[in-house]
Amino acid sequence: MFFNSLDFAIFLTLCVSVYCALGLALSPAAARVTQNRVLLIASYLFYAAWDWRFTLLIAFSTVVDYAVAIGMDRTDDARRRKLLVSISLAVNLGLLAFFKYAGFFAESLRALFLRFGLELPEFALAIVLPVGLSFYTFQTLSYTIDVYRGLLRPTRSFFDFALYVAFFPQLVAGPIERATTFLPQILGNRSVTLDKLTSGSWLIFWGIFKKVVI
Repeated sequence: MFFNSLDFAIFLTLCVSVYCALGLALSPAAARVTQNRVLLIASYLFYAAWDWRFTLLIAFSTVVDYAVAIGMDRTDDARRRKLLVSISLAVNLGLLAFFKYAGFFAESLRALFLRFGLELPEFALAIVLPVGLSFYTFQTLSYTIDVYRGLLRPTRSFFDFALYVAFFPQLVAGPIERATTFLPQILGNRSVTLDKLTSGSWLIFWGIFKKVVI
C-alpha cells in the first residue's frame, strides 16, 4: 500500500473519518484513549498489507523495548540499567543487521557452493528485508536510550508505546521521531478543528504533488 495509491487514499479517509467522529462523540480523555487504539489497529493493518509476518517482528521489538524501559525506570543500579539498555541495543541492531546483510551473505555463500558444483536450497536464500525496519528500529532505540539517560520517563501504557513505534504515516518512510517529541502528542488530549484538517490536507496534497510530479 503506497502513499500515492488509491488504496491508501481510501484507507486514510476511513481512518480520519473514524478519528474525527470519536473526537466529536467522546470527552477529550476518552477520545484520546479510543483514538489511540484505533490508530494502533490501523497502523498494524497498514503494515500487514505489505506482509502480515512483518507485524510479528515489529511487535517483538515493541515488547522488548517497552520491558527494557520499564525495567530501567524501576532500578537505580547503574550496572543493571546498562545491562538493560545493552539488551535493547543488541536485539534491535541484531535484527537490523540480520535482515540487512543476511541476503548478501546468503548470496555469497551460494556463489561459493556453486564453484564446487553444489546449490543451496531456496529457503536458505529467501530472506526478505522488512519494510520500514530501519525507521522503527532507530525510533525504539531512541526511546530506550533517552530513558537510560534520564531524559524521559517511560510510558506505562503498552498500547500507547506500541502506537509510537508503529504509527503508520511515518512507519515505512520516516522521519524518525524522538520519543521526547512524539510521545507527548500521543499521551496528551487532542482536538479536531477545521483549521487543522485543512492544514493537514494541504500538507498531504503538496507532499503527493512533489512525490508524483516533481
